[in-house]
Amino acid sequence: MTTVLLTGFEPFAGDATNPSGDAVRLVADQWDGPEQLVTAVLPVEFDGARRRLRQLIATHDPDVVVATGLAGGRAGITIERVAINLLDARIPDNAGDQPVDVPSSPGGPAARFATLPVKAITAAIMDAGIPATVSHSAGTFVCNHAMFTVLDVDDSGLRRAGFIHVPYASMDAPVGQPSLALVEIARAMRIAIRTSLDTDVDASYAAGTIA
Repeated sequence: MTTVLLTGFEPFAGDATNPSGDAVRLVADQWDGPEQLVTAVLPVEFDGARRRLRQLIATHDPDVVVATGLAGGRAGITIERVAINLLDARIPDNAGDQPVDVPSSPGGPAARFATLPVKAITAAIMDAGIPATVSHSAGTFVCNHAMFTVLDVDDSGLRRAGFIHVPYASMDAPVGQPSLALVEIARAMRIAIRTSLDTDVDASYAAGTIA
């Protein structure tokens, strides 16, 4: 059976909620297959998120990994195209760790490209009436580290992996911040999964050598 791993994050930086984790729970509640869906809400911790992702991948050997996180201030769903091998934290993570100018994976390449069909996912989400764009920067905090981690697993058998940033959920957004309804965020995640499963991705795309 095809297995999909979908992850979000717990709240951080003083927020009471995190729409990525909340939407992942909503997708899990509504999932009706036919693929097996494995979900997890990760700690916003550099080491903790890395260890948990590696454990999940080793245990479930998923065919597709869609990791998600919050990007407060962004107005829509942003599908990340590249993770860089750099941790440079503006604030501490939830464990108090604040790495500055250190690699996500010592000895690894400078960057890794998503092996999800990034542009196809973006187009499918937009076609569903949800704002979405391709993003070329996953930042340098735990989200980027999570994306690099899922792409850096050498012997996982993964065919497709990547990261999606989501905006604040409307019911919890700080005043003046752009947001989407939580049900729309969850719907975008389901579209991303389905598009990843149904879209052919050739080797040149996976290597990041085409637009």
